Amino acid sequence: MNTTMNPADLALFEAERPRLQAAAFRMLGSAAEAQDAVQEAWLRYDRTDRSALLNPAAWLLTVVGRICLDLLRARTAKPESPAAPDVLAAIGPAQDAGADPAAEAELVESVGRAMLVVLSRLGAAERIAFVLHDAFAVPFNEIAPVLGRTPATTKKLASRARTRVYGEQPDPEPVDRAWHRDVVEAFLAAARGRDLAGLLDVLDPDVVRVADPAAVPAGARLAIRGAKAVAEETVLLWRNTRYAGPALVDGEIGLIVAPHGVLRAALRISFGDGRITAYSVIADPARVSALDLAVLGR
Repeated sequence: MNTTMNPADLALFEAERPRLQAAAFRMLGSAAEAQDAVQEAWLRYDRTDRSALLNPAAWLLTVVGRICLDLLRARTAKPESPAAPDVLAAIGPAQDAGADPAAEAELVESVGRAMLVVLSRLGAAERIAFVLHDAFAVPFNEIAPVLGRTPATTKKLASRARTRVYGEQPDPEPVDRAWHRDVVEAFLAAARGRDLAGLLDVLDPDVVRVADPAAVPAGARLAIRGAKAVAEETVLLWRNTRYAGPALVDGEIGLIVAPHGVLRAALRISFGDGRITAYSVIADPARVSALDLAVLGR
């Protein structure tokens, strides 16, 4: 067995490292665990007779898939830690130990917050099959041995995952859904830019914001009426919008708040006459876990 890493093998692994890291992050949802998975793949690569590998890049990707599957299965079932009492004012669990914040932020943005949240709700086998096939074009006959399933069963797992990830979305996108998306994206852009005028443009004059008690500071109003009041609150809390992204929430265009890809709150939004007429901030852990979420578009 060749156990001495030659320059060509080392160069190949380093060239594949970003792709392996991206795949592991999608499968695990954790930057630190993804780094560990890639490091384990390196150790296995170093111990393998590399002269026997017909396609080392593909082999590495399936090895990372197998490592991630083992990690997902080994995770101890733990109740989701409840959101902070003041979700709107200070959101966000601690980052992965050892993860580079800038690199993690780049990974989250590259994958998409909604995608990470929905992937986290899949079973381990569904998640591996979907990520390897749909995101990295690994054939089902190569994924099947990783999962210990037949190619046909593996294809069904990926198909089931795809339906859960994207929900029931008609093709092409309905006109109302398209403009709802535009309004939500304009709202998010204005909030991030602390653009009071931009917020007033997309909010109905009589807009109502309703929030779970877990989403507001103790003693704060659970309901606010009027575009000016809602816009001013949104500008005050603009920092939290860095954790927000569009998604389908219970089948309609809305927003999720997912620091580091971990769902903490969601906005269920109502529309009328080209503006937002009302939205609910759902932050109670039980209500959040019961939401039907899907990724916008394909």
